[in-house]
Amino acid sequence: MRPIDFNADRNLSAVIEQWQSWLLNERRFSEHTLDGYSRDLAVFLKETFSAPASLDDLRNAEVRDFRRFIAKRSAENIEKSSLSREISSIKNFYKWLSKENLIKNPAISVISSPRKSKIIPKALDADDSFDVLIEAKNIALNEWQGLRDRAILTLLYGCGLRISEALNLNVGDITEKSETLRIKGKGNKERIVPLLPIIWKNIQSYLKKCPYQLKAGEPLFLGARGERITARVVQRQVQKLRLYLGLPDTFTPHALRHSFATQLLEQGTDLRSIQELLGHSSLMTTQRYTDVKTETLQREYHKSHPLEK
Repeated sequence: MRPIDFNADRNLSAVIEQWQSWLLNERRFSEHTLDGYSRDLAVFLKETFSAPASLDDLRNAEVRDFRRFIAKRSAENIEKSSLSREISSIKNFYKWLSKENLIKNPAISVISSPRKSKIIPKALDADDSFDVLIEAKNIALNEWQGLRDRAILTLLYGCGLRISEALNLNVGDITEKSETLRIKGKGNKERIVPLLPIIWKNIQSYLKKCPYQLKAGEPLFLGARGERITARVVQRQVQKLRLYLGLPDTFTPHALRHSFATQLLEQGTDLRSIQELLGHSSLMTTQRYTDVKTETLQREYHKSHPLEK
């Protein structure tokens, strides 16, 4: 990660380091998330204070200071989701300062995040999902990499995994006898997902052809040089698949997770079960898929009803 330059005096800089340590060790934030929160705070300090900020500056900041920051960031045409994240990071820092009895500033509680646009997940239908799994092994540079790609995409579609969750698996996490898989998702939250026989079958096909010696506890999915494969490699392969199969631009590795949830919902699976399978903390996040189902029903209705014709 690139170094972060905080517009802060020595005392505040030391306090920021304590906050970062709390996020990492007590809140169990990933290094990536910690980096994001830290950079959001750095932007706030840079845009709000002309000189290195102190704890007193943070204590005395007024509602208009926070609103001025939001207005300035909005004028820079950053995404609403990015601005919401920045505000969340700033609020987190202030909340921690209050919890540690360092400073209190009630003005921050008045600030609200911009309303995000409602995002409906873009899922594939079952036929396109099957085509993806069939063709994944045919567009790679060689057979073993094609079998690896198919095994990874089968995990995303068959278990509803995030790409990071699939690529973090190690040898031995899934075996021929495995009926379930224990996944550690966002915030180190664990969940159990069932495994279909086809998932082990595709992993086994990859293992038999992989040119590297794979030992228990070591990365399951390897790149061309024998290291743990990165998400970027999988994203490039999915882009090739998208062009090869003529799929929409919305087809990404994450779209297979959406397809998993959407197709379960269409088959009558209840939202609570889908929430558990996906590892969502809030049912509201899972409820987005009901919008997908409604959108699909409307499309089929307009296509099929005699009055529409």
